[in-house]
This record gives sequence, structure tokens and C-alpha cells, in this order.
Amino acid sequence: MKFIVSSTTLLKQLQVLGGVINTSNTLPILDNFLFELKDSKLTVSASDLETTMSSTLSVEADEDGSIALPARILLDTLKTFPEQPLTFVVEDNHTVEISSSHGKYAVAYAEGSEFPKSVNLEDPSSTTMVGDVLATAISKTIFAAGNDDLRPVMSGVFFQFSTEGLTFVATDAHKLVKYSRSDVSASQVAEFIMPKKPLNLLKGILAGSEDEILIEYNESNAKFTFNNTQLVCRLIDGKYPNYEAVIPKENPNKLLIDRSQFLSSVRRVSIFSNKTTHQIRLKIAGAELNISAEDIDFSNKAEERLSCDYQGDDMQIGFNSRFLTEMLNNLSSDNVQLEMSLPNRAGILTPADGLDEGEQIIMLVMPVMLNN
Repeated sequence: MKFIVSSTTLLKQLQVLGGVINTSNTLPILDNFLFELKDSKLTVSASDLETTMSSTLSVEADEDGSIALPARILLDTLKTFPEQPLTFVVEDNHTVEISSSHGKYAVAYAEGSEFPKSVNLEDPSSTTMVGDVLATAISKTIFAAGNDDLRPVMSGVFFQFSTEGLTFVATDAHKLVKYSRSDVSASQVAEFIMPKKPLNLLKGILAGSEDEILIEYNESNAKFTFNNTQLVCRLIDGKYPNYEAVIPKENPNKLLIDRSQFLSSVRRVSIFSNKTTHQIRLKIAGAELNISAEDIDFSNKAEERLSCDYQGDDMQIGFNSRFLTEMLNNLSSDNVQLEMSLPNRAGILTPADGLDEGEQIIMLVMPVMLNN
């Protein structure tokens, strides 16, 4: 088996696939890339058993075959080459010889048959969407997903597809984000929970992409196909909590404020807050928002005043500044609206502008009890 491939093209694909490989694998074969040659098409795959990703490249080749090559050595070597053709030849002594314009390198390979097989989806449902739309939906929600191993359903992003539109939800019980698109829809109703790792991979690859992506899914797996790449991953098993029930419907107190000013203020004031609760206090009266924090143990305190547009009763409410900062960071609008009902009910943060047609974002943040 022998093939010739461009060094930079191969490196680009391997760097994308490298994101799948864990730093410590129980199965040594998973530290390798699988190279499969068929009809002058080279398919390279990487897997961690939960997620498998593969890319196809055109190469000059003479016969079919499959081998597994060590990922680390390949990536480290390819990074140092300028653009040039590389020749891979499988030798009899169980090594692959790579020839560049400067020299020869031999690396041991494993049999391709030892590599775990990718899952074939039986009878999947499917929908298509633009790459950038999916990347945006992921980046707007994934930060709110939990890290609790005891509640795996909350450690992923919940996809809800219907003929009306698509909804993506993430929550860790302290904060919740619901991102919906009414300009994209699926052929039938479906719900599944995607784990974080494949979503982060997709987010990185698809940001800014105008390509159509085919999403196929069944009970246990989802598959994303775009360009010459496909990603198959196992879904998180379980029932997602009823998030609609926690979004308060009646919120008479509405605060409209400049997002970047609010964010800077919350960031500064939170430096003086208690290091375990990260609690900041919002006191709203008339057209003035007072943001304060105090760390009694160290006699640190701070307060700032911002002008805002407020309709509702004067109120005081406490939030964890880290959650508020994360949410404001993940919005790109000039102004944001914070809707509240009572100091012990969740606040709802929404962008006041800057959304595309058919795009909607609701962020929910749980208050913390103020100790007067």
C-alpha cells in the first residue's frame, strides 16, 4: 500500500481530527489515526469510542488497504514541514516509510482492523442547516451546560427539532439558556441530548461556515455530515428536565441597559465580593441601577451606579456574579433586557437588539438570597 499526499492538506485534516483523541486512553489503539485507502480516496478517522470523526482526501494511490498510525508522532512531524508532497509506503517489517523532499522517516503501524468500527445509524431521521447557524446555537448554549457526573442529562445540550423550528437548551440548575430558530425546521419532531465534546469540536470547525450540514439521528446516536467530513457520536441517555416550567412567565419589572457597561461594572464590583458566593446585589430605583458587593471577612466592598431604563417597582435582588458575567459575555447585542418578578424568582436576560431574523435567545439566572 502506497500513497502520495500534500503535507499541509493532511496536517489540516489531522489537526481537526486530533481534537477527538483523549490524552489518556484505556485502549492503546485509540492513540492512533486510522488511514483507509480505497479508489484513490484516503479516509482518516479518529475515535474515543463515544465520538468518531473522519475526513476524506483525494490522494495518488496504487492499492487499497487500512493501517493505524500514531497520532502524536504524525502531528508533531507534519507541523514542521513546509508545503510539499509526502509519500507513505507500507513496508514488510510492520513500519510505514514517509518520504519528504528532505529525508525518510519510519514509524510503526498497527493493523487497521484493530481500530473500533464507526457506528452505522439504523433508519435515522434527518434535517439540514447552515454550518454557522449550528455553530452559533452551540456557542450560545454550551457554556450553560453542567459538569455534574451524577446528572449526566444536564451535562449536554438538549436539541429539540420540530416542523415549526429548532430549539437548543442547556442548564446546570443555576443558569439556563434557550436558543431558538424559527427560520430552520426539521421534517419531524425529535429530541436528543448531545454531549459537550463533539459539540465543541463542531463549534470550532463550523464557525463562519456557509456549508449545508446534514444532521441524522436516532435513539442512541447522531451523525453530522459536511464537506468531506463526518462526525458520529453517542447521545446522552435520559430524559431532559422540563425547562419550560422554570421560566417565569409574569415579569413586570423590566430593566434595559447597555450590555458592555453592565458587564464591565459587574466584573469590577465582583472583585470585591465574597470568594465563595460571588454574590453581587442589584438595587434598582427609578432610572438608576446600583451594583454592589461586600466581603465582610476581609472588609472589602464596592459599589457602582449606572443609568438605565427601568419600568417596575423598586427592588433589590442578588446574583452570582460569575453566572451574570458568563451570560453577558455570550451575548453580542448593544443593549440587554433583564426581566424580574420577585427577589427570589429567576431573572430573565435577553438581547434587546442584534438578532437575526427568526433568532431568539432567553437566558435565565437564579438569584442568590441576600443577607441584609
